[in-house]
Amino acid sequence: MSLRCEIIPVTPFQQNCSLVWDDATMRGAVVDAGGEIERLLERARHHGVTIDKLLVTHGHLDHASGVADLAERLGVPIEGPHPDDQFWIDALPEAAARYGFPPARPFTPDRWLVQGDTVELGSLRLDVLHCPGHTPGHVVFHHAPSQLAFVGDVLFAGSIGRSDFPRGNHEDLVRSIRERLFPLGDEIRFVPGHGPLSTFGEERRNNPFVADRRFG
Repeated sequence: MSLRCEIIPVTPFQQNCSLVWDDATMRGAVVDAGGEIERLLERARHHGVTIDKLLVTHGHLDHASGVADLAERLGVPIEGPHPDDQFWIDALPEAAARYGFPPARPFTPDRWLVQGDTVELGSLRLDVLHCPGHTPGHVVFHHAPSQLAFVGDVLFAGSIGRSDFPRGNHEDLVRSIRERLFPLGDEIRFVPGHGPLSTFGEERRNNPFVADRRFG
């Protein structure tokens, strides 16, 4: 049994939506359905994956604008983010209009997630880490056996998430990265919300915002 993943950049924001699945059962999930749901469905059909649920790292438009429509289309539950992001989800229609996205609907997740929760993916299990800072309710999904994490907009290759949005906090963001993500291990690869993959070790050594050398 192993976790498989295809990264599918969607919308003009090129957000790294991920189709993830258990190769033993071919049952899976979409992480951060930011839009282009027909394309996401086509990729699931291509791989023969049955989408059982939608996972959401946080409530920003480019990560969540397609969630309500895709969940309704498939009749599947939504898991995540943390409840502190409800105000971002409620603002999706206004944000879509402001940025020229197709109309987006707010939603209430079938299951809010908190630190220490797990989500099931076929026969696999992903750990949930609450990592506030970019948004207050941001969560990260980590599959330890695959040494892979889906970190949304917390951490990027060579950078970190913005913290100047409402209820963002730079100190919280740095703490989330250094105290919740880096301890998972240098070898962990991560899928950021935008741009190329990296590893926690690479960022711990060289990221100008959160490298060890900045913290004595």
